[in-house]
Amino acid sequence: MKAVLLVGGEGTRLRPLTCNTVKAMVPIVNRPFFEHLLDYLRSHDVDDIVVTLCHLPGRIESRFGNGSDWGVKLAYVMEETPLGTAGAVKNAEPHLDGPFFVFNGDIITNIDLRAMLSFHRQRRAQATIALTPVENPSAYGVVETGADGRVKRFIEKPPPGQAPTNLINAGIYILEPAVLRGVSQGVPCMFEHHLFPSLLSQGVAVYAYPTTDYWIDIGTPEKYRQVQYDLLLGKCASSLYHNVTDSERGRATRASVHPSAVVEGPVAFGDNCSIGAGACIKGPAVLGDGCTVSDGSTIDKAIIWRNVRIGKEASIRESVIGDNCSVGDRSIIESGSVVGDNVVITEGSRLQTSQKVWPDTTV
Repeated sequence: MKAVLLVGGEGTRLRPLTCNTVKAMVPIVNRPFFEHLLDYLRSHDVDDIVVTLCHLPGRIESRFGNGSDWGVKLAYVMEETPLGTAGAVKNAEPHLDGPFFVFNGDIITNIDLRAMLSFHRQRRAQATIALTPVENPSAYGVVETGADGRVKRFIEKPPPGQAPTNLINAGIYILEPAVLRGVSQGVPCMFEHHLFPSLLSQGVAVYAYPTTDYWIDIGTPEKYRQVQYDLLLGKCASSLYHNVTDSERGRATRASVHPSAVVEGPVAFGDNCSIGAGACIKGPAVLGDGCTVSDGSTIDKAIIWRNVRIGKEASIRESVIGDNCSVGDRSIIESGSVVGDNVVITEGSRLQTSQKVWPDTTV
């Protein structure tokens, strides 16, 4: 099976983390998100992959090349201007000669793709859409289906209490090549707003595949933190995380940890981390390569990227810190804050709850 990965977006909801990189390359437990996605697809025997690019296209291709080091075959298709989800797949049409998967480029999931493909074939569907339940369907577009699973209609952000279902489009599809005939080449087109409603109006067999398997959209800072908590806590499976052993979750073996420091797992450490005297790391938390946590500082459920220096008696709680930042002595970063790359937070500073600091800034 082939897959098309839609990773051309700018990742605006994740800014300032995506000011200097693309969303597909942000680290998830110290591995690029894109690597997790490739590993997931390969584990389901999906190893022939077309990658649609637009924003900062060279970042992914320069790291992953033809995919051979990851056991897959990668081809890249460039959009000069954003074409939308269906338009991007149409742009990849020359690579598609049979049924194929499509993935939105911001999803981590444990959905069983083999079972979804079997469902698609049994119903002789032209398009199959994975659905996942959410607590608040009013924040999403919901998908109404008949008793046989055939899609009846799409309802965008229904008023509270009026949604006919709590199942939303999970951004994972199986498509037959014929459905792309209704998409014009080079013209922006969205699956949920244009192509799928058009298919329904023509009576084309569009089916829904509901699942309760793990699923999360990492497109916001809150969800970006949550998926890493879930991986560390074992709520989401990833073979890329198995190299972090149980012993590392309590006391790092890839870091220099002072005997008086406290590490309350689960914590994932990158290479060459240093934890000072009396420091406390409370998991779930992630520290990237080359991080330094000085004496007496507290890291509580934070996601910290590479080469970050944290001064003495500082406190970072439930926040994300980008690459190459410096957090001064006795500084405090409150919950929900997001700090971009190369930021200097001076001694004694305080970031209030849910603050965003853009790259190359001094606070």
